[in-house]
Amino acid sequence: MKRVSWQVAVGTAVGLALALEAVPALLRWLQGRKKRRPRREVLFFPSQVTCTEALLQDSGAAPRRRPPLAASAASAPSEPAVGCPCSLPHGESSLSRLLRALLEAKATLELCLFAFSSPQLGRAVQLLHQRGVRVRVITDCDYMALNGSQIGLLRKAGIQVRHDQDLGYMHHKFAIVDKKLLITGSLNWTTQAIQNNRENVLIMEDEEYVKLFLKEFERIWEEFNPTKYTFFPQKKSQ
Repeated sequence: MKRVSWQVAVGTAVGLALALEAVPALLRWLQGRKKRRPRREVLFFPSQVTCTEALLQDSGAAPRRRPPLAASAASAPSEPAVGCPCSLPHGESSLSRLLRALLEAKATLELCLFAFSSPQLGRAVQLLHQRGVRVRVITDCDYMALNGSQIGLLRKAGIQVRHDQDLGYMHHKFAIVDKKLLITGSLNWTTQAIQNNRENVLIMEDEEYVKLFLKEFERIWEEFNPTKYTFFPQKKSQ
């Protein structure tokens, strides 16, 4: 009987030791699940005018990710960035949060935009291109030709751009970051819309929705292949 009690005691002690060793691993697993919570962020416009220079410096590193909180034009200002000479307020705004989400891209960025004339967003896209991110842009042929459009600058920088053939507006407004983060909403990427319009942007990590938007992007990308343009008549062979 004593022998059986001794074996039970040893077994209990071993089981307790193993359980204690498993506790840190369990805690790490639970923390990992918490960190992997899908991102959800809603931005409302018009955006407060704030300085974005600190975000648009080519530091070679992705900007620090902010908590997924809803942002509005009433975001509180903070102290000016060190070394920044501009007189604009320094702090979070809907535009700065949009820039942060965009600048998280490390491998790919797909843009499908009706109008694109915001200098800050244009600089952010060029900065990602300089960092080695593969950027592709789909836009509308009419609005890309307007004064102030960023499309010409993006093309000049070596970024791939495709557009429609004036058969109805290419009216989409979405971006896909690294094929896992979707940015979409009513906002045109223009200064007018950012500073004056009542608009919304949804930033979300959702595999199902990202897959659907990416499929639509690839479909339009192929549809707008320049080899299929009809306003470049093909020369007939003699």
